[in-house]
Amino acid sequence: MLNQRRSGRLAARAVSSLAIATAATSAVLLTATPAHADVVRQKQQWVLDAMDVPAAWQLSQGRGVTVAVIDSGVDPTISDLTGSVITGPDLTGVNTPFSNPNWGIHGTWMASLIAGHGHGPAGQDGIMGVAPQARILSVRVITDRSDPGYQAYQNEPPNRGQHELATAIRYAVRHHAKVISMSLGYNEPSLIVRSALQYAMTRNVVVVASSGNSGNSQTSRGRGYAPYSFPADYPGVIGVAAIGRSGQPAYFSSDNLSVEVAAPGIAVPAAGRGNQYWTVSGTSPACALTAGVAALIESRYPSLTAPQVRRAIIWSAGNRPPGGYDDEIGFGTVNAYGALKFAARLVGQAQRLRLAQKTRALDAGFFGGGRSDVPSVPISPRSRAPLYLFSLLALLGLVLLFGSVGRMLASPRGRRPAHATGPYPGSPYPGPPSGGPPGGSPPGGSAYSNGTAAPWDWPAGHGGVPAGSGSPPAGYGGYPTSYSAWPGGYDRPQPGYRAPAPDQQAPAQPTLPLPTQPESPQAQALQEQRPMPRPVTYESPPPYEPAPQEPAPYDPPYYDPLYDPPTYGQRGADL
Repeated sequence: MLNQRRSGRLAARAVSSLAIATAATSAVLLTATPAHADVVRQKQQWVLDAMDVPAAWQLSQGRGVTVAVIDSGVDPTISDLTGSVITGPDLTGVNTPFSNPNWGIHGTWMASLIAGHGHGPAGQDGIMGVAPQARILSVRVITDRSDPGYQAYQNEPPNRGQHELATAIRYAVRHHAKVISMSLGYNEPSLIVRSALQYAMTRNVVVVASSGNSGNSQTSRGRGYAPYSFPADYPGVIGVAAIGRSGQPAYFSSDNLSVEVAAPGIAVPAAGRGNQYWTVSGTSPACALTAGVAALIESRYPSLTAPQVRRAIIWSAGNRPPGGYDDEIGFGTVNAYGALKFAARLVGQAQRLRLAQKTRALDAGFFGGGRSDVPSVPISPRSRAPLYLFSLLALLGLVLLFGSVGRMLASPRGRRPAHATGPYPGSPYPGPPSGGPPGGSPPGGSAYSNGTAAPWDWPAGHGGVPAGSGSPPAGYGGYPTSYSAWPGGYDRPQPGYRAPAPDQQAPAQPTLPLPTQPESPQAQALQEQRPMPRPVTYESPPPYEPAPQEPAPYDPPYYDPLYDPPTYGQRGADL
């Protein structure tokens, strides 16, 4: 710590990886300067005024709230803390007895700043804490530098200090502490401590920690910000920086994003062991003073949650920096009276919200008939009959749908007719079917489209064309313009007729086959009396040289897609 006669230069030390003990990290101890109690109260007044504590005492003094001081231990015998301290376990693992004057120095200072109630007539002498009617729960987890067991504590495994801190946090929560004050710090975060803090916050315990005294260190000057200190940098923890009497940041106070608010931290009077009074500097007293404000809010408005208390402290802060926040004083200086007023607003909002929810519930009929006492509309129990009915209708619809699709696929109209390799070149008719005309082969001995051959037998009266197709239209390339009759020859072609190619000329028709059944004698005799008719043969017309003129325009007849013409060969034009 700094002597009051010193110029204000702080010997910054690197934070230990285990724990930041009292004299090294959180507060700087001054040489003992015994003073009269009334003089101490006068020196303390600027601290109380800077935080507007006297006005806050008109609303709350912390009655009924227990603040856990997780530190180096608290001496419950000093006059300013008599009757206000509950002693918890010693988790340091060293055997320094309480009777040693170097036991619990730092922790006693911090407790007096939170819940000191003074002494003498009406408590007018000594230290008056921010929450003088609060109670202190002391849990020892660190040692002072002057403690005989300090070296043994420093030689413990690195993770042991973190386990001790986590155990202390859980102990404080289980013993009904509403606020936890930790004027200490570690270089590294710890999962077990983070879990313990979450355990505390889910039970609406407000956690306050000092941000550290590394603002003037070489690391801070090199990086532009101070190294982070834990638990101040854990989420949900109120990290506190230090300011002086002028309201400016203390030169040793760590500047980083863990800082949320600031409180007095230079030459702050505090009560120590042996009823002596000391002035201390560092972020440790700033943390303890802020924890006292949290105790005032918890006492006045116990229905608020820990996040709401934290919000009240942060958003009611005074002396806000430009822009509303910086990493030296956070959102501003803690204001006890302003925090209580802000907390009152939060309570009012919560009450209005609960009233609105209750009103909506009443109007909805959850608690009787609502404001107008109108009974709720009865709702008959639902039956499964409509569900079964609609399921049956849906199943029937699916059956009809699949049946319709199946019939469409099975219908001839839904199938594309199978043809040969394609329509005849220059012909309006599609390709012939794959099987050819029934009972015969194409004229000229051509094969069917499937490559097989069969004897050909044109039915009588068909005029040499497929059944049902009629005569070829006039002007159709490769055909005569007309046929006179079947079987008696043909007329002369009309002008414009173009002779078919040799491989497309109509074949000669075969003679009619003779009966193969043996005739009766009577029929044979009758046959001998009659002259045999001359076999009729049909020849292709002689080649004809058409006149040199443009052929007549071709107007194809209407094509019925249901008509399936016979096969005339693979080329499709072997006529």
